[in-house]
Amino acid sequence: MTRNDPDLTTALEALIEPLTRGDPESPLRWTCKSTRRLAAELTSQQHKVSARTVAHLLIDAGYSLQANRKTIERTSHPDRNAQFEYINANMKRFQKRHQPAISVDTKKKEIVGPFRNAGHEWRGQGRPELVRVHDFLDPELGKAIPYGVYDIFNNQGWVSVGVDHDTAQFATNSIRRWWKEMGQHRYPRASELLITADGGGSNGHRTRLWKVSLQELADELGLKLFVCHFPPGTSKWNKIEHRLFSFITRNWRGRPLISHQTVVNLICRTTTRAGLIVKAAIDTDRYETESKVSDEQMASLRIPRQSFHGEWN
Repeated sequence: MTRNDPDLTTALEALIEPLTRGDPESPLRWTCKSTRRLAAELTSQQHKVSARTVAHLLIDAGYSLQANRKTIERTSHPDRNAQFEYINANMKRFQKRHQPAISVDTKKKEIVGPFRNAGHEWRGQGRPELVRVHDFLDPELGKAIPYGVYDIFNNQGWVSVGVDHDTAQFATNSIRRWWKEMGQHRYPRASELLITADGGGSNGHRTRLWKVSLQELADELGLKLFVCHFPPGTSKWNKIEHRLFSFITRNWRGRPLISHQTVVNLICRTTTRAGLIVKAAIDTDRYETESKVSDEQMASLRIPRQSFHGEWN
């Protein structure tokens, strides 16, 4: 086809990647760039071609179907990279001394019940699993709130599936349960624990209750806790996101989360070729959302801030 019409490829690239983005003279800039529409537009320009040929030409030119990717962040903090390096240096220090390091975060809340879950799974022809038409919260089943703890050095994860509220106490209790169920057996001689977390949410660096709850946890477990927060707008770099949560989401795609126990079972069955191990349990505790921390309580905490960004470290 290109031998018969040497200008075809140039015309096609002009449609798919206009020189001036948003140029109103570009006929397909604001419309669907399907192979059928591209073929129709090329034909109108005296380049007679089929949709299938257009698809082959695009592949030969290095194009592929692309979805949006979330990469554009808010304005970066000037010490963003320095904080990454600080976290990495602490990771290496803890690993060298055989002390545990974990990445923590809350996964997206999920409504529980016979509701549609994005994705597909293999089933008999013409026998899809039936779910409700509308995703209205079932007041009896409520939501599932997965809070994860990922053991960075051993590729193991723990998820507490909450039924109430995502609070700092819920977050800290999830770390407590990870330690008792998995951590203390893996690190019987541990005296310290490095915790890496996002800068916001229930474990945010400004959350007073998070600090109070961590002090209580340190006293209870007899561990010295080191906490490093990721800079604003960099949550996707938190290791738990792409080493644990992404695989959990992939494992339960297309499956209705009909009960909290279903959520737990699907999480526990999450594995990877790299040998990921995940345990989970339901947390039925109730967590107060209006807990206040006084200045006196804050003053009593034993929290030495590091010289480099003490608000994060």
